Amino acid sequence: MISNSEMIRIRRQMQRRIRDVVAERRRARMMEAHTDLTGESTETDTPLTTTV
Repeated sequence: MISNSEMIRIRRQMQRRIRDVVAERRRARMMEAHTDLTGESTETDTPLTTTV
């Protein structure tokens, strides 16, 4: 059985990972919008997910 403190730790870890992925996707969208506005093209493809 998982203790209460372990459950809190797991929940916080999951929320942190979700925030990281959301922020990374937001950055990717902003970079994409910026390149669309400037007409520049980047060769590198930014990953949308993070690995732990």
